[in-house]
Amino acid sequence: MFRDVSACNTYNYGDALYWDARYIQEANCGSFDWYQRYSALRPFIRKYISPSSRVLMVGCGNAVISEDMVKDGFEDIMNIDISSVAIEMMRKKYEDVPQLKYMQMDVRDMSFFPDDSFDSVIDKGTLDSLMCGTDAPISASQMLGEVSRLLKPGGLYMLITYGDPTVRMPHIHQPVYNWKIELYIIPRPGFQRPAGSTASRSHLEPVPLTEKGLLPADYVLEDPDSHFIYVCKKIDEPIDLSDISTNPLTDGEMQR
Repeated sequence: MFRDVSACNTYNYGDALYWDARYIQEANCGSFDWYQRYSALRPFIRKYISPSSRVLMVGCGNAVISEDMVKDGFEDIMNIDISSVAIEMMRKKYEDVPQLKYMQMDVRDMSFFPDDSFDSVIDKGTLDSLMCGTDAPISASQMLGEVSRLLKPGGLYMLITYGDPTVRMPHIHQPVYNWKIELYIIPRPGFQRPAGSTASRSHLEPVPLTEKGLLPADYVLEDPDSHFIYVCKKIDEPIDLSDISTNPLTDGEMQR
């Protein structure tokens, strides 16, 4: 599989030095949430993740989604990011909020945590970042392997991304992870439906997928720049590793 340079810019989003420099440069710009704010994601998070569960927020940056979740009743959120600058900023900001914890860590190596450490993992743009870095396929595989290892049986990985099933399913729909996947599609913030048109379906309903995990051929995106929410549940069943395909896969893309 390959990194799709056509949809990435020249920045290496998988590099800690890039993010450290960026957070220093934007220190006075306030917080930034990639893609969607919590208000838009709340129906999905509340549906699948219990407020009392232990949550891992990967690639937290300086986003306020974890703060918003705590305000909504969530009790235990571990936030990690590759940038020590971002983590130090967030530790100071939330030092009086015991429900929020922050650690500097690379999602490709989360060996600090033992197996089955978390009930849920939320990823809002972190896999996308790695897909624009060097060695993108390897980085993605390392990260997803770690996410799977850290999830308890029955646990949930919620991936919020701009990547449609043609570029995300080859990575997440792998037998080794043993995930049951549901897909939701939501329009980007500020999207306005053309005058006179009506929504064909509610974005709160899962999207039907083909046997290969792709969108049906006749499916039309209401918003061409929609965001995709993959809800990946770790199935508590043994798998036969001898059945796992080792064929190379193909991927794409980073948009803000």
